[in-house]
Amino acid sequence: MTGETLKEAGPQGLASALVASGALSSDWLPSFKAVPRELFVPDRIWPGIADGTKQNPVVYQSQDPGAWRRAVYSDIPLTTQWDDGEHEGDGLGTTPSSSNSMPTMVFSMLRDLHVRPGDTVLEVGTGTGWNAGLLAHRQGDANVVTVEYDPNVARGARSNLDRAGLEPTVIEGDGRSGWAKGAPYDRIIATCSLLEIPAAWLEQTTPGGIIVAPFGTEYGGEQIVRLTVNDDGTKAHGTFTRSSAFMRLRQQRTDRPPFQDYLRGREWPADAARSTTTLAPPDTGGWFEQFVIGAAVPGTFWRAERYDNGAYTLWLYSRDTRSWASVDYERERTEYEVYQSGPRNLWDEVEAAWRWWDDQGRPDFDRFGLTVTPNGHTVWLDHSENPVPVRG
Repeated sequence: MTGETLKEAGPQGLASALVASGALSSDWLPSFKAVPRELFVPDRIWPGIADGTKQNPVVYQSQDPGAWRRAVYSDIPLTTQWDDGEHEGDGLGTTPSSSNSMPTMVFSMLRDLHVRPGDTVLEVGTGTGWNAGLLAHRQGDANVVTVEYDPNVARGARSNLDRAGLEPTVIEGDGRSGWAKGAPYDRIIATCSLLEIPAAWLEQTTPGGIIVAPFGTEYGGEQIVRLTVNDDGTKAHGTFTRSSAFMRLRQQRTDRPPFQDYLRGREWPADAARSTTTLAPPDTGGWFEQFVIGAAVPGTFWRAERYDNGAYTLWLYSRDTRSWASVDYERERTEYEVYQSGPRNLWDEVEAAWRWWDDQGRPDFDRFGLTVTPNGHTVWLDHSENPVPVRG
């Protein structure tokens, strides 16, 4: 945020910054003013940062109202829950599990949604309720349904919405199922990251309706996708609009087995084959690079074991625990030692995916799109007839 915005520490300063950046369009400005963010932020928060997932120390409105207000009216996400509510104390938990999202992302996604007067909207991931409140103000309470899996979070959102004088339908349930009772919907928006777009959402969307959601890969990376649903609800097709970093839908979180499950009692490197590569592991670690690799190399995740002087080992694992790989990185080197074990040569797959992307001219998210059918998801470049080559 600008110094002027932080000095103002209020809705006008935040609105000015969001309008200047292009995130807040004129048609959403009345809702921004009528549904103040502060009504949807609890007493205790952990402010985030604008670019990334780092969390700052806890702030209490009751103890430091000035710092709390500056955080609320800065363009940053605010974590409101850790570890599905099991975290205790004021320190940082392990995994953020609920938040009030970054305003730039909130209004950019609402713009992507392109709501029209009278459109019905289903939101998945109520959180503190601010996004649902903005939609309810613009579309009317009767036209907005929001689904939240965590009962405590849902109760907090209802209380926040009541304070704002808004009454959209708040459902406690599994967002993957949508909410059939209120279907069909003209628009569906998710405020949680997805590995798969649920088939129920396509079925509950009107022909030509729009779904806006953060879509990520198991390997890493995430982008906002804007999909249009076909006439019979069996296919959705669209492009990515921007990078994002949302909390994963709880039911789509994936296990990360320990390394011991891969070695099966043997000493490293066990039966792994040794080779070398000229592709530096850091080149594969960017947020968008991870997304492209994840689209091409399914069922795979990574960890980094870090040492002094910037050296580290990149570990690659298949979710089925049958394959693993390691690549040792040291600065100033141009060739790196690789070990691979199992039916899949995971580093070879990752390298092939990266080199395919490099051969295309390193295209960014705005050239990629997604097609969703009952048979799965296909990420493509430029057009649906040019899918990202899948390895493994």
